[in-house]
Amino acid sequence: MLQIDRIRPSFFEASTCTHSELWLQRIDVEPGERIQIQAPSGSGKTSLTHFLYGIRKEYIGNIRYDEVDARSMDADAWADLRREKLAVVFQDMRLFAEPTLRTNFEIKRQLTVHHPESVIESWAIRLGIEHRLDTPAKLCSYGEQQRASIIRALLQPFRWLLLDEPFSHLDDANAKKAMDLILEESERQGAAILLSDLEIVPQYPRTRLLRLLA
Repeated sequence: MLQIDRIRPSFFEASTCTHSELWLQRIDVEPGERIQIQAPSGSGKTSLTHFLYGIRKEYIGNIRYDEVDARSMDADAWADLRREKLAVVFQDMRLFAEPTLRTNFEIKRQLTVHHPESVIESWAIRLGIEHRLDTPAKLCSYGEQQRASIIRALLQPFRWLLLDEPFSHLDDANAKKAMDLILEESERQGAAILLSDLEIVPQYPRTRLLRLLA
């Protein structure tokens, strides 16, 4: 289980978080649960993703993965968690710029060999970027990069999937295709999803909705 225990960014005053449904609250994320976090600009949405992924620690409170406090985890423990249980789609995508999309995918796939190589082509076709597989990531559009970052995240095993504005560069049709793939793979793995976005995502059914700042 993931436990988010009364955290708030240390750069926010406690009074700012009084009406939040996540900051300063106890949130237990059950296996397979879907949580959508509605978070306007400036409310700490991306910071939350970074806290949960362990790349920033300027928060008050506790985050626990399977009863282990995130602050007590060393670099090796974080590497194991990210490789085997924790996947992420960052708002800024963070693809390797010079390698092709195919190489970006294969680097991730080889870390765990959780999926056969053939799934790369299959998912690229589903999300409409198969014609860009051998193109350097930096030459792809933001929408193509966003779809690629989603595929990359899904190539590993995970129990928790963090999504930070995963559809911000996609039209409704492509966002639905991407969400369908996310839900399909998350359900197959029995994984929980935490999706943060500026507005409520309509393609995201049967969720617990939390407002980061009311």
